[in-house]
Amino acid sequence: MQIDDLFIKSADFPVTLLIFASGGALVERLMPLATDQELTAYFIIGFKAVTIIAIVLFFDRFSSALIHNYSNQVEILRASGGVARGFVRAVVIGLGLMILLDSFGVSITPVLASLGVGSLAVALALQPTLENFFSGIQLIMDKPIKVGHFVKLDSGEEGYVHKIGWRSTWVRMLPNNVVVIPNKVLVNAKVVNYYYPQKELAVLVEVGVHYDSDLEHVERVTIEVGRETMKEVAGGVEDFEPFIRYHTFADFSINFTVILRAKEFVDNYLIKHEFIKRLHKRYAREGINIPYPIRAINYTQEKAREASGRAQ
Repeated sequence: MQIDDLFIKSADFPVTLLIFASGGALVERLMPLATDQELTAYFIIGFKAVTIIAIVLFFDRFSSALIHNYSNQVEILRASGGVARGFVRAVVIGLGLMILLDSFGVSITPVLASLGVGSLAVALALQPTLENFFSGIQLIMDKPIKVGHFVKLDSGEEGYVHKIGWRSTWVRMLPNNVVVIPNKVLVNAKVVNYYYPQKELAVLVEVGVHYDSDLEHVERVTIEVGRETMKEVAGGVEDFEPFIRYHTFADFSINFTVILRAKEFVDNYLIKHEFIKRLHKRYAREGINIPYPIRAINYTQEKAREASGRAQ
């Protein structure tokens, strides 16, 4: 809905109210009901009150309609549109009440002073809640995470951001449980966001082969299995070229890392699953040995050490 449509819809009832009030004031001016000046003053005060109420109603309706209309387009409104509407309504009605009292000749200075003292007392009483409130605003404005992002917390939990509220953030974990984190804690925590800078991410698989293996042959076979996995497994990036990097002469194997690519974090589980199955089957067919953890004993060294000990 366009802004002009929202404007017209919001002004419908307030304008009707103004028309009736203006009509009453006009009738009283043209055809006085009484010569009593006090009654005329009441008509004027009533007209002023109705005018202020109509303006307040218009701004209340218009602001609520704006927030509702743009709640699906603006992140901060999508996450907390209900709270935003309540806050704006309280501000508009509060200002309208102050103006109404001032128009009746009631001094609002004591009221403002009382509100200041009361606000301080409430702020002190609700300090933890306010910390979470402003932390929620910081999360929504700074956008380190968004609803729908997959994140991992420094406490170990990981899952999709389900809701960012004013007091807490809800994260739906893969077992379909929800962990609720106070915004103050989340702002000060280390969070890994798997959707920044983009959803695609590298999938690293650690592999080890026997020392007698032909490493060129191992690399060629492993990359062929990686290409096959990228093209056939859901969640794989089809045009990505897998590669490997040898990195360690370990105790019983030469270790290397296979680099694949997934469209998003949760796809890496299925990609690893399928790649390991296919690689194991292909290695068996190609005669490439994945060694068991072993401990070798050098008998020549041991015998030489025993002989040296007897000679002494």
